[in-house]
Amino acid sequence: RFRGLRPTPRHQSAGGGVNHGVTLSRGALAAVVFMTLAWGFNWPMMKLSLREMTPVFFRALTMTGGVLLLVAFARLRGVSLALTRPQLRAVAWLALPNMFGWHLLSILGVKELASGRAAILGFTMPIWTLLLGALFFGQPLTRRGVLSAAAAAVAVGLLVAHELGDLAGRPVGIVWMQLAAVAWALGTLMMRRSHLTLSAEVLTIWMMALSCIGFWFIALAVEPLPGLNYSSAIVGSLLWGVAINYGIAQIVWVRLARTLPPQASTFAIMAVPLVGAVSAGFIIDEPLRGTDMVAAGFIMIAIASALWPTRAQDPPTTPAPTALKDTHS
Repeated sequence: RFRGLRPTPRHQSAGGGVNHGVTLSRGALAAVVFMTLAWGFNWPMMKLSLREMTPVFFRALTMTGGVLLLVAFARLRGVSLALTRPQLRAVAWLALPNMFGWHLLSILGVKELASGRAAILGFTMPIWTLLLGALFFGQPLTRRGVLSAAAAAVAVGLLVAHELGDLAGRPVGIVWMQLAAVAWALGTLMMRRSHLTLSAEVLTIWMMALSCIGFWFIALAVEPLPGLNYSSAIVGSLLWGVAINYGIAQIVWVRLARTLPPQASTFAIMAVPLVGAVSAGFIIDEPLRGTDMVAAGFIMIAIASALWPTRAQDPPTTPAPTALKDTHS
C-alpha cells in the first residue's frame, strides 16, 4: 500500500539532474506489473472471502499469516527485528492510521460495496494527503493539487449518486472507504515526519504485528467465532490474502521501494483501482458499470496529478508505497 518511503533516485544523471528518460530492467518491470496485479486482484479476492467470513476475523487471520511469513523471511536473511521501547511506541503510533485504521475501515467498506468501487474510493488517498497537508501541516496546495482534488471529487460524486439512486445501494460503504483513505493519508503525513531509522522491512512487520493484536481483540469482542467448513474458493482466497497480499507482495515491494523511479511507482498506483474494477467481473461476477469505469478514469487522473513528479522535482509529491497494503489493499 505508499506510506512514507521515498525511492532512491537512481534515475538521476551523473550531474545530479533528473533523467526523465527512465527505463526499467525487465526484472523491475515484471515486479511492477506483479505488484499492480496483486494489489488490484486483492479487492475482489477480499469480497470473495467475505461471502463466508466476517470482515474483522478475515483481516485478523490473513494479516497474522502474512506476519508469520514475513518474520520467517526476515529470519532466513538474518534481519534483526529487535526494537527499543521508544521505537516500539513510535511504530505503534504510525501503525494506528497506516495499517490498523486503513485495513479495518477498508474491509468494512468492501463488505458494503462492490469491490471495484471500494478500490476506486480507497485510492482517493493521495488527494486526501494533499488536502490534509495543506490544511493542517502548512504544505502549499498547487494547481495540480487542485486539479487532483477536483478529479477525485467527480469520481466520488459519480459513485455516491449511483449508490443513492440504486435501491440496493450501500452509501455507508462510501463513508467507510473515505474514512479509510483519510486514515491512510494521515498515516502518510505522519510517516513523512517520523525520525525512525528502521528499515522498511522491519517497520512493515512491526506495524502489521501490532495491528493484528487490535484486529483479534475487535474480532473476538464483536464478531461470532468463524466456522471451520469453508468452500474451496474461500480457502483459496484466504491463502491468497496470506501468501500474496501480505506475504510475497510485501517482500517484492520492500526490495523495490528504494530504487523504483517515481514514474513507475505512480503508474503502479494509478492502475490498481482499474485492475480491481475490471478483475471483479471475472473473479466474482461483479457487474462492471460504465459509471465505475468513468470514476476509475477520474481517479487515475487525480492520482497522476497528485503523484507524477515535475521536471524540477526528484521524489513524488506523495511518498511511494512501502511494503504495506492493500497497500496499502
